[in-house]
Order: sequence, then structure tokens, then C-alpha cells
Amino acid sequence: MTDFLLVLTTTDTQEAARALSRSAVEKSLAASGQVTGPIETTYRHLGDVSQGTEWQVTFRTTDDRREALEEHLVAHHPYDSPEVIAFAIDAGRAEYLEWINRATR
Repeated sequence: MTDFLLVLTTTDTQEAARALSRSAVEKSLAASGQVTGPIETTYRHLGDVSQGTEWQVTFRTTDDRREALEEHLVAHHPYDSPEVIAFAIDAGRAEYLEWINRATR
């Protein structure tokens, strides 16, 4: 059985989010990439608390494609140290999960 994941990252522009989404899907690293935003972010960086606007990309992929997807996102991301986190999909319609599997082959 293939394990299915949601993988998240954020970018500073909608254009960067769209580019990551499209390139990952084109390379079959993810079945889809959903861009949402703008979102307001509060974060700590170099000891300071800051706020900014970001765009989030949610990818649907398989566990065996996660590492390649992460490498792709880091290599093409505008941030030096981007957030790339994964969550297991615990349940889903069999047809939908099979689509994710097919789309990442």
C-alpha cells in the first residue's frame, strides 16, 4: 500500500507559489498543488518577531515521492531555508487516493 501525504510550503509571492506548484506537478512529484493566500504570518527570525504576507502551497503526493518533492521545493524556493512539512492522509476515498498514486508515476 502506498502512503499518501499533504506537503506544505509557503512563499513570499503568489507567482513563486504558482511556479512551485506547477513545476512539482509537471515533474510528477505531486498530483496537485493548491495555492492559497494571501495569509498573514507572524514569526520569529534572528531573535526578532516579525509579520508578513505569504502564500501557502499544499501538495498531494505519495510517501515514496516525498523526498524528491522536498529536494525540488528547496532547490527552486525563493527562501534560503523554506518550510517543507508533511502530514499523512489517514483516510480518503479509494478512487481519490488512486488518482494521487497514478498522477505521481
